Amino acid sequence: MIKKFLLSSFIVLCCLSAVNAQTKTKESSKLEDPDNLASQYFSQVMGVAMDATSNVKLYKFIYEWIGTPYRFGGNTKKGIDCSAFTKAIYDKVFNTTILRNSRDIFSMVNPLPKDELKEGDLVFFKIKSRSITHIGIYLGDSRFAHASSTRGVVISNLNEPYYSRYFYKGGRIIEGLKEELVEE
Repeated sequence: MIKKFLLSSFIVLCCLSAVNAQTKTKESSKLEDPDNLASQYFSQVMGVAMDATSNVKLYKFIYEWIGTPYRFGGNTKKGIDCSAFTKAIYDKVFNTTILRNSRDIFSMVNPLPKDELKEGDLVFFKIKSRSITHIGIYLGDSRFAHASSTRGVVISNLNEPYYSRYFYKGGRIIEGLKEELVEE
């Protein structure tokens, strides 16, 4: 009886060791994966949850522009405005051409409330105006990247009182328009 107990205990321990070894191998391969490392880095730097950083190309692009000063009508690293920044993201990250002006871009989206936004969606604001005056790109966890007129390219939170007050709607580019724009 004792031999059976010891043998079954030994088998259980061996199985647990094997499972533990497999788990560690999976974890270490996750850590060694460059995209996973990049996601971890951007998650920490940009204050976005790890599971929200699925598009490493998006985060890398934004990271390269952080701190670029705001310039109305600008579209270079010397100075850029919110719609040019958003247009550049869609051109370089999503291979999609969108219009240049935030009001025109809004005509290309299916409007969404805040709680339905996904990474890569657009956020629109009516700042002290009856029409759309500002645009950014949603990152997840209520964070969005944009070219702020006072701080340049930054990541902000939709729940900050200022942005919460002026938030108009979110939007996702209409699929049919994506296809038409890519073909042109």
